[in-house]
Amino acid sequence: MVEHKQRGWVDAFTWRFSRIAMVLPGLIVIIMMYEVFMRYVLELPTNWVNEMSLWMGGWVYLLAGIYAMQQRSHIRITMLYDVVPRWLRRFFDVLSTVLIILWVAATIWGGFNEAWEALITWERFDSAWAPPIPAITQPLVLLITLIVGIQAVSNLIMDWNEEGDGMEVDEMQAEIEELKRAQGLLDDEMRAKSVLDSNNKS
Repeated sequence: MVEHKQRGWVDAFTWRFSRIAMVLPGLIVIIMMYEVFMRYVLELPTNWVNEMSLWMGGWVYLLAGIYAMQQRSHIRITMLYDVVPRWLRRFFDVLSTVLIILWVAATIWGGFNEAWEALITWERFDSAWAPPIPAITQPLVLLITLIVGIQAVSNLIMDWNEEGDGMEVDEMQAEIEELKRAQGLLDDEMRAKSVLDSNNKS
């Protein structure tokens, strides 16, 4: 995948968070391998790895949502979007951004009291380790939702004067380069075969 270029401070902020999301799955694998070793080799199972892996998996999911918005990877009916004129694409972009903002507002409005309660009471997960997963994750969901909304507005502003989606252009260019490389390899293989056949005949 070719990453959408960074434009503006919102993209730079999102890009840094995306790197955390890319590292976390590796950490999850490491702690799960540690649990397997402790449980089945030393017969000393941990009481924290399962909850920690779930917690970190939630962070990955949330951070990936911001990154997907920055990369314009959210669902779009491209068959319709790609064939309409630029002015209608702008209308679609404005409409989708307005709907995202309404979703952000409704999510924060509806979830604030519960998230605040979980935070101030330092609500813990019901397990032997009892980590404060609800106390941290519920407010984090609202914060990430707000950042997704800010990123959507930033995308609208940054893409307004673009003739096309820069990401599509980058991906098409990468595919063209890949096809050229594959064609070059095929040409080299055909030349080598031709030389081999001529040597066999002689």
